[in-house]
Amino acid sequence: MSLKPLDLTTVPSETVRVARASFPKGNLYLKLRDELGTIFQDETFTAFFSPRGCPAESPARLALVTLFQFAEGLSDRAAAEAVRSRIDWKYALGLPLDDPGFDATVLVEFRQRLLVHQQTCLLFDSLLAKLREVGLVKARGKQRTVSTRVLARVHSYNRLECVWEAMRWALNSLAQIVPEWLREQVPVSWYERYARRPEGGALTEAQRLALKEQIGADGHALLTAVWEKTTAPDLRHLPALEVLRRIWVQQFYWENGVVRFRQKDNHPPSRVMIYSPYDLDARLGAKRETEWQGYKVHLTETITTEGPHLITDVQTDPAPVTDKEALPTIQAQLAQQSLLPQ
Repeated sequence: MSLKPLDLTTVPSETVRVARASFPKGNLYLKLRDELGTIFQDETFTAFFSPRGCPAESPARLALVTLFQFAEGLSDRAAAEAVRSRIDWKYALGLPLDDPGFDATVLVEFRQRLLVHQQTCLLFDSLLAKLREVGLVKARGKQRTVSTRVLARVHSYNRLECVWEAMRWALNSLAQIVPEWLREQVPVSWYERYARRPEGGALTEAQRLALKEQIGADGHALLTAVWEKTTAPDLRHLPALEVLRRIWVQQFYWENGVVRFRQKDNHPPSRVMIYSPYDLDARLGAKRETEWQGYKVHLTETITTEGPHLITDVQTDPAPVTDKEALPTIQAQLAQQSLLPQ
């Protein structure tokens, strides 16, 4: 698609008239447009588009819609519908009242362009630059940094559930690609063992350990079969098989021809331990009495009695990273933006 930059500095007069009549006491989106004007410009996104092709939707408007969508927690479809139907959004976007909007998939394509061009911080940096331009953010002001947990979008597994789920995923993946080969390798007992997630709470400690080591032996046998007993080497590159291999290195070890489950003093620290086969970067975090699996986000914001508190930096780290460890990186980022606090 090609980009033909639009002039977004003015709002159609009919949109202004209807918006003012509809919101005589003001509105968040009207105030945002009145105070900040056009936050994004199409020219900022020129490098993301081909010089030829069908005209693209204005990326500056899509960027603003993305912010509105996040602020209200809307799906892509709901955000596209808001562009079509809401007067306050049309005012903020500088659209005529009869503008039909766009298909929801356009928002997906816009985010994909940001990812492909490694510009995930572009919207934040552009907004921050605009806030500095209008004087809402200044260097050497008072700021504070706080952190909070970010939950991974996966089930919270214990170690038994993690190895069981990794094994089940590997078996299901192989069953879709090489069902006949898998049928020759899998004992009948596996069908029952991996058909239903184990109820670890109903087992004694000895029974749980025995089950973990049985799963470990099964996984070792499966990996051995894939590496040594198949003529399809591409199976080794299946995501599920690579995840299984990595988890087995962390959770088990080989001792005198027997697969053993690693105990607490013999497994990797939480900073590198995989807790879910479906999110290899999610880690176990703890802050005071709270524990979670996922990440930690550090937010730095201005502190002033004269205006709004505005975020000046966002850093996302693995959950075990402490606030003290994150601070040098945050300070360096603020220095790069010439926004170090007082």
